[in-house]
Amino acid sequence: MKHSPEDLEKFIHQTLRALPARRAPHSLESRVRAAIAARAALPWWRQSFARWPLAARVAFFIGSAGVAKVALMAAVWVLAGFDGAQFTNAFSTQVSWLQGASAAVDGIGNFCAMLFRSIPPLWLYGGLAFLAAMYAALFGLGAAAYRTLYSRR
Repeated sequence: MKHSPEDLEKFIHQTLRALPARRAPHSLESRVRAAIAARAALPWWRQSFARWPLAARVAFFIGSAGVAKVALMAAVWVLAGFDGAQFTNAFSTQVSWLQGASAAVDGIGNFCAMLFRSIPPLWLYGGLAFLAAMYAALFGLGAAAYRTLYSRR
């Protein structure tokens, strides 16, 4: 006697619906209540944004708008050809260390570019081919090790 999958599905559905509902474990209620109490005891800044005090939400929106305005103004100044000399005069004391760091990064970048240009192209291609071969070997060895260790016997 062969049953169709639909008949079997209906039979299983009816059987499962006839079962009584299971009761939750007695310890579950106390654990849930403890988790709710722990969440309610969190400080306001660790709770969801909707539970923040109104003053904190307003301050956050004002601060976010201020940061967005500064970012947009900086982008407009840069795109409109903001004068570098004027920027340097305005912020010379605050960013004097940045000029030294920029010079150091430029020097390191120029050195690396000169070093890269002095390597023969054949060596670069050979190095790339070697790296590709080592990657393929690593992939192959990993697959072989996986099949050896986890194959069904």
